Amino acid sequence: MVGNFIADFVKGRKKFDYPDGIRKGIELHRQIDDYTDHHPITSLSKDRLRPKYSKYSGVIVDIYYDHFLAHNFSQYSEIPLVEYSAQTYKVLNEYSEFLPEGVHYFLPFMIERNWLLNYASIEGIGRALSGLSKRVSFENKMDESVADLREHYQAFENEFNLFFPELITFAQSFS
Repeated sequence: MVGNFIADFVKGRKKFDYPDGIRKGIELHRQIDDYTDHHPITSLSKDRLRPKYSKYSGVIVDIYYDHFLAHNFSQYSEIPLVEYSAQTYKVLNEYSEFLPEGVHYFLPFMIERNWLLNYASIEGIGRALSGLSKRVSFENKMDESVADLREHYQAFENEFNLFFPELITFAQSFS
């Protein structure tokens, strides 16, 4: 869990600086990113956004899919999302010595605002996209993309529902 969470902050061979379990989480995250980036279903979602958001369409789709996972969490987990979120924050705090500086910066905000739980609502995703838009130094319009989620909600949700079971199968085969 920790390695998966910090993977975007661990560049290149730095993964070998971590214990085996965390390193495996980093590797799994990278494999999932690659699988997702090249999957034909996620390409449909990205293509819908690409004219307006260009290279940020993939980031936006990832966040939309986070919403659908959170919104429908009970379909994928026996643990309620509120409980899962609390457990995730607890584990991350317990492993704080392994968290990169960038994670140390935003984790308190994530916990305080309970991002994992708030991803279940469109408003929560809107806040996440708006915050991300401000952290990116290039013009990106990600703060406007919640309107596209609302407009094409059913199409994005259908694509997520087709994609996610395939992602689960892929992740389970990772060793």
